[in-house]
Amino acid sequence: MTSTGHPLTEHDDQPRARLLELVRAIEPWDDLERTHLKTATQWIAGGAPVYRVRKPDVPAMHLVSYFVVFDDTSGQLLLVAHRKAGLWLPAGGHVEPEEDPWAAVVRECREELGIQATASRIAGELPFFLTVTETRGQGVHTDVTLWYLLDADADTITSYDQDEFDAIRWLTAEQVLEESDELLDPHMHRFTRKLQHARAGRHCG
Repeated sequence: MTSTGHPLTEHDDQPRARLLELVRAIEPWDDLERTHLKTATQWIAGGAPVYRVRKPDVPAMHLVSYFVVFDDTSGQLLLVAHRKAGLWLPAGGHVEPEEDPWAAVVRECREELGIQATASRIAGELPFFLTVTETRGQGVHTDVTLWYLLDADADTITSYDQDEFDAIRWLTAEQVLEESDELLDPHMHRFTRKLQHARAGRHCG
């Protein structure tokens, strides 16, 4: 494993190797995701700290797990009105030090939506998409975000963390793509197109 001035220790080598494995398994959707995957790979392999240790921005670049809850029957996905970001986003949160990103999904799903995380058949317990994004508002920093896909019936989600979110919405992929970029995570349209493509390929197969 390469280094750029941050020597790895045996203690952190295993979770870092797991992160590299997850990132390298993601099939890029477009040139931007290909660039983000390269950035994330170099960041992880270089030995820089990858987990947030102090809110909101220490270190200035750190790991996040999103989970997009998808009702395959209705073709709807869940977005939340995130209070701090002021945007409609997938649910999710920061990965704790040495926590597996899928474990973060399971934890955050229970905390934020009160349901058990069920991996989608499209990607399983692996990330489906990756983005590198500078946040807005106070404590500006860079999130390296692994996007997971979960299966759930829309009617099973009856509550949400009102400290984190103002509201939740179920939208079809087409409705997401009709929403303004200004109201959503900046990569939400790209994720949605990748999801549409994956579903179409699954049904054709």
